[in-house]
Amino acid sequence: QVQLVESGGGLVQAGGSLRLSCAASGRTFSNYAMGWFRQAPGKEREFVAAISSSGGATRYADSAKGRFTISRHNAMNTMYLQMNSLKPEDTAVYYCAKRRFLSVAATAGEYDQWGQGTQVTVSS
Repeated sequence: QVQLVESGGGLVQAGGSLRLSCAASGRTFSNYAMGWFRQAPGKEREFVAAISSSGGATRYADSAKGRFTISRHNAMNTMYLQMNSLKPEDTAVYYCAKRRFLSVAATAGEYDQWGQGTQVTVSS
């Protein structure tokens, strides 16, 4: 069982940046794809970005393209989400998730383990 722990959330002004991290336990981190999702109050959880097991392939939601960058450091069992030019509508709880397969996916149902989330609040 892999445990996922997010960190790096906080309060930032519009236009600012944050870097989220997701630390994974276990020795097989490089064997699976990972993703970031977010959930705002009163809304469904939505896809943000995903990265393949090797880091060679990435996928972004339209809302994240050009502003967010997903990356991973397999030797450190850690995934990142660099978020720039943040907007108030980016305010949400951000979750990292593990997929059982190597390739990226944008559907929450494709992921079998989730972290507890980290709050990101962007003030206008």
